Amino acid sequence: MKELVGIAEQVAAQLIARKQTIAVAESSTGGLIAASLLAVPGASAFFLGGAVVYTRDARRVLMDISDEGMKGFRSSSEPYAKLLAEQMRSRFNCDWGLSETGAAGPTGNRYGDDAGHSCMAVAGPAAEVMTLETGGSDRLANMQVFAATALRLLLKKLEG
Repeated sequence: MKELVGIAEQVAAQLIARKQTIAVAESSTGGLIAASLLAVPGASAFFLGGAVVYTRDARRVLMDISDEGMKGFRSSSEPYAKLLAEQMRSRFNCDWGLSETGAAGPTGNRYGDDAGHSCMAVAGPAAEVMTLETGGSDRLANMQVFAATALRLLLKKLEG
């Protein structure tokens, strides 16, 4: 967790300096991204909210994305990660949306992705989507790597 908070502190410094805000949607990280950002003193200056979008019901209730709205999308994919990030940015009317969706392990998901597969996206003044494959099946290790990678992706966009 120390590594995650270290990256989150760098993200926080950038957001606070710019007077910008963020909201987070995460799946297989289970709230680690939000927890890391909230561990930074003064988080209320930049963190507007987050959602753990782990199931279809969570996607419908928390993100207001219907099954019909998922036509052409599947979870654990770059287009879905982009949709989540954009949805968070829009719903919270904030500067940045950050999302993560994947398969932490120890097995893969029902879409055929192996454990250690994650897609993440940043939506904001700069945007990026990426896929990470850790090659490992250790659930907790993958969750931490996914969260750290998502925070680093955001930091890269903030540092421009």
